[in-house]
Amino acid sequence: MMLWIALAGVLMVAGAIWYLAINDALYLSAILATIGGVFLSTLLGCGLFAAAFFSDKSGHDAHVSDATRHDTPSD
Repeated sequence: MMLWIALAGVLMVAGAIWYLAINDALYLSAILATIGGVFLSTLLGCGLFAAAFFSDKSGHDAHVSDATRHDTPSD
């Protein structure tokens, strides 16, 4: 899974650098900022989504909602 996420990050960076190239904004500072920003943002976003899905499938979310539920006696 991590390889697919890294591949998605690389493809996003390639697309962003291609966009910079067609707009004549291909400077070293722009390239470095694009690589860092786009790649790390893609990895962070995918990682957080993966953590949310893992948490849901493993049942950790159910334990939290059960712990915060207040049982009221029915009269």
